[in-house]
Amino acid sequence: MKLSICLLAAAITAHDAKAFSLLMQSSAKLPPPLRSKTSPPAFSSSFPLLRLNPPQSKSSLSRRLATASATVESSSPSTATPSETKTLGLLTFDLDDSLYPIEPVLHDANEIFVQTMANYGYNLEPNDIVEAGKRIREEAGPIAGKAMSHTEVRLEAIRREMERKMLEKKLQECADDWATEVESLTSPIRNSAEKWAKSAVSETVVESIYSAWERERHHSAERHLYPDIIASLQNIKEEHPDVVIGAVTDGRANPMLMVFSLSPFFDFCMSWEDDASGRTGFFQELENVDGNADMQWIYRAAYDKYNEISESKREMNKILGEANDSLEEMTGTDEAIWIHVGDDLAYDV
Repeated sequence: MKLSICLLAAAITAHDAKAFSLLMQSSAKLPPPLRSKTSPPAFSSSFPLLRLNPPQSKSSLSRRLATASATVESSSPSTATPSETKTLGLLTFDLDDSLYPIEPVLHDANEIFVQTMANYGYNLEPNDIVEAGKRIREEAGPIAGKAMSHTEVRLEAIRREMERKMLEKKLQECADDWATEVESLTSPIRNSAEKWAKSAVSETVVESIYSAWERERHHSAERHLYPDIIASLQNIKEEHPDVVIGAVTDGRANPMLMVFSLSPFFDFCMSWEDDASGRTGFFQELENVDGNADMQWIYRAAYDKYNEISESKREMNKILGEANDSLEEMTGTDEAIWIHVGDDLAYDV
């Protein structure tokens, strides 16, 4: 099956997100990965060359890519040609700052985190976990640290902060027993207290605290969805009943868990956290002097998932004896369109 991949050009007024469009003709293979070079990709002469004004991006790499071009070059044909209608096969979305603002969502999740920690007897601030996470990534090294998933870092940060609080408590108890100051305790006593603090932290408690944070992250995302998101998804489903809708994200959010809003409309979710080797390879390539990092591996995984779901739908229709012409077009020999909606020029391509 031939597939044309089209990156949707859209501007979400509610949060000033900038989006862009890129149309590439290809065979059954995905297009080559986006490279952070100043020259734009080559297009067929039948398409006008679009260069983007610099958007307000969330990454420095995005800003470098955006500032490489600042004008629009186009050649207007003498006679207008009718546009060809194609099937919408796959529609994917970034989540954070694309379907909802991430700042209030994280604020709500962090508030629940603090409350849950206090319920277990640990008085912490959200910034304590943030700073602990930074130290964990620094200790892991420039590449391995960046490639660590958000879940790995947060779980380890929770564990370390719990150990720190347990250690402080134990050292104070020892100092009180010896009628001295904590600073006066000997190294053997400190070493023994550190070992005890590590063993005293329960993995079950760590996971419970993290789960509370993650649940509130999803609940808050549902509360903060941008206006008209649900109505737009409903219209898309009505106009394109056989479209496969998925999420492609570098965060921990999953629309399949947002049962009161997004879940009925989404077929799958692909996250950077699903493939540790892919994350590591990306950041290794990003460290190269030419900056040619492969940012497409997660989209290849999404494309594979699309093929799997489309084939399942087609087989199910055959079993039920309800062949659907539009689905046959989507999974047959005709070209289909893939649209991706995101807010970051580099990482959402």
